[in-house]
Amino acid sequence: MFHRLIAPLLATLIAAPVWADGAITYTSPDDFEDTVFSVENAILDAGLVIDLTSHTGDMLERTRPVTGSDVVLFEHADIFSFCSATLSRKVMEADIMNIVHCPYRIFVMQQGGSDQVIVGFKSMPEGVMKEVQALLDGIVRDALGL
Repeated sequence: MFHRLIAPLLATLIAAPVWADGAITYTSPDDFEDTVFSVENAILDAGLVIDLTSHTGDMLERTRPVTGSDVVLFEHADIFSFCSATLSRKVMEADIMNIVHCPYRIFVMQQGGSDQVIVGFKSMPEGVMKEVQALLDGIVRDALGL
């Protein structure tokens, strides 16, 4: 009986988001390339257009020697930037300074020396911006099959 309770509990804990330093993150069960593919598709499936894909991990690795560092931060790290015209208008009509949160971003990263792939986004402030956070959370959950 006990083992039948543990498996669902562990599955719930593994899939649960982690809030750390202003970011909400999830661990992907897939490798980096498959996770990136899933995140891209989830953004597009939400009816959104990816404005920019920032290959942050590649840039940091390419510039590592120039900066004098020997630390490999990421095996891979990409950031997807996009916006929702409807939601952006709503949050900026509520407070014009919500422009600072646009475009919205979801990152996929694999830390240097690790096999673990993390997907996440910035935690949004209280109020109407929590609707943006819910959109980002829904996209990530869709991408990860949660």
